[in-house]
Amino acid sequence: MWFAFIAAVLLILSFCLDRPKTKKAVILAYKRFIFILPSFLIMLILISVILFLFPQEKIIAYLNYGSNIVNIILAALIGSITAVPGFIAFPLAGILKEQGISYTIIASFTTTLMMVGTITFPVETTYLGKKVALIRNVIGFVIAIVVALLIGLYFGEIVL
Repeated sequence: MWFAFIAAVLLILSFCLDRPKTKKAVILAYKRFIFILPSFLIMLILISVILFLFPQEKIIAYLNYGSNIVNIILAALIGSITAVPGFIAFPLAGILKEQGISYTIIASFTTTLMMVGTITFPVETTYLGKKVALIRNVIGFVIAIVVALLIGLYFGEIVL
């Protein structure tokens, strides 16, 4: 709420200082908003469907399935297709830890949650192009697996 208020005050200030530039900037922002709106709406719909299909209880049940390596991959896949903001993801990680999920699995899940954007892929392709968006997501997925394995080694959940 404060950000909107501050933005409005700054917009009014900008308008008072330089009307033509501010008007040009607002028109440019509006055009870019209209350009991204279809991809953004698709992303919001997909996020809603994913959050409906994967409520907290199902995520916990899926992450407690199978062996440690299967769980790491499964957590990474679930994290990759789920789009949750950080202010929800990290409290969810605390809930997962309270449910007995290992740090390795939580790291795999939350890292892909924040770094891999399956749901946001259409928006990324609009701005980055398909090739760059795909490379970014693949690299993010690989880094998430490596981070999860390193955390597992650090906490003694994975033994070499």
